[in-house]
Amino acid sequence: MNFLSCKGIAQETETKKPTPEFDFSGMEKNSFPKPIGIINDYGQIFTESERTELSKILYDYDIETTRQIVVVTIDSIKPYTDIQKYATDLGQTWGVGTAEKNNGLTIVVCNPCRQIGIATGTGTELILTDEVCKEVIEKTIIPEFKNGEFYSGIKKGVTELIEKWK
Repeated sequence: MNFLSCKGIAQETETKKPTPEFDFSGMEKNSFPKPIGIINDYGQIFTESERTELSKILYDYDIETTRQIVVVTIDSIKPYTDIQKYATDLGQTWGVGTAEKNNGLTIVVCNPCRQIGIATGTGTELILTDEVCKEVIEKTIIPEFKNGEFYSGIKKGVTELIEKWK
């Protein structure tokens, strides 16, 4: 049923030699999972139909505007402690948005950590400032999350960010 499972991705990397704990060379880039699309539900908090619906919203928006929004759910942000920094580095590593316009937006949800971060490209942050993103998280997304409605929170948050990004 869950065709975008994390296991398929994990098996791909298991053949690589594990990095020792003390070897920090290039650790940050290696600590990110590989992108599997516009929705990267590694934390498995969405149903298949929710992923499909959200993907359609994000793909349509990308085609319409060339602005790219990527949603990532994960179970851990280690070795990071700050989800905002994680989201920023992940967005840059994956190349979210177009290079010329730097118009990407990366939303990272870590359910076990009880954290969410929204990272914007430099072109995006002219409109979607840190204050705007913080407000969407606090007033739109978090209230839904508190009720266990993760999909609803992300969908409403994405819809609001798209509205404000005009």
